[in-house]
Amino acid sequence: MRLIRKTFPPKSGFINVSRLLILKKSRFTFKTDMIISLKDINKSYPGAVPLHVLKDVNLSIDKGELVSIMGASGSGKSTLLNILGILDNYDSGEYYLDGVLIKDLSENKAADLRNYMIGFVFQSFNLISYKNALENVALPLFYRGVSRRQRNKLAMEQLERMGMADRATHLPSELSGGQKQRVAIARALITKPSIILADEPTGALDSKTSKEVMQVFRDLNAEGMTIVIVTHDPGVGEQTNRIIRIVDGRIV
Repeated sequence: MRLIRKTFPPKSGFINVSRLLILKKSRFTFKTDMIISLKDINKSYPGAVPLHVLKDVNLSIDKGELVSIMGASGSGKSTLLNILGILDNYDSGEYYLDGVLIKDLSENKAADLRNYMIGFVFQSFNLISYKNALENVALPLFYRGVSRRQRNKLAMEQLERMGMADRATHLPSELSGGQKQRVAIARALITKPSIILADEPTGALDSKTSKEVMQVFRDLNAEGMTIVIVTHDPGVGEQTNRIIRIVDGRIV
């Protein structure tokens, strides 16, 4: 197998050359069609009676897939998403993201991998209330040290892509739920991530707007973007190409 080298815009501080150099001291990236690979993942939370949330989870997702992870409340789907998004650690097993072993990472390395490899979309949008749509979309590039002029140019391109260019100067309070989610998706895309992780992205939307947002995801997937959506809504799951069901911490 040969090493993949992917270059990115320079970022002040921790990274300034390539993804390979992020983890060159302890990790290697290999060519693979699989973007997510979980093997025997276990996760428990301590307590008087430890809560075993994920139990021997095995999962693979190929590049270019549009998949949904479905489960009832308490099934472990949110914990699984947090592990996929490098927001939480796991106790045992192995997790590879785009060929990189995600395990025992420092906070800086975890943050850099999230910044360069993952785009997040949340149910509550997570837009900054006092920044307009353009500024919200551009924000991830600020943390990479990209100049204001360049990041605003790239942010406008993403807003145009989402059909939101005419709302660029509007604050979140001046946008509908569907418009907020389109801005959030544009923000997730601006860093050109390897994968988008969406946590209940239609949970705060009405049925009509939910279908519109899901069509945005389907269009992005048709362009080659890998998308993983966590949902409890069967209607959302049916609009993805594969449904992964989790029950009591196990993939079924």
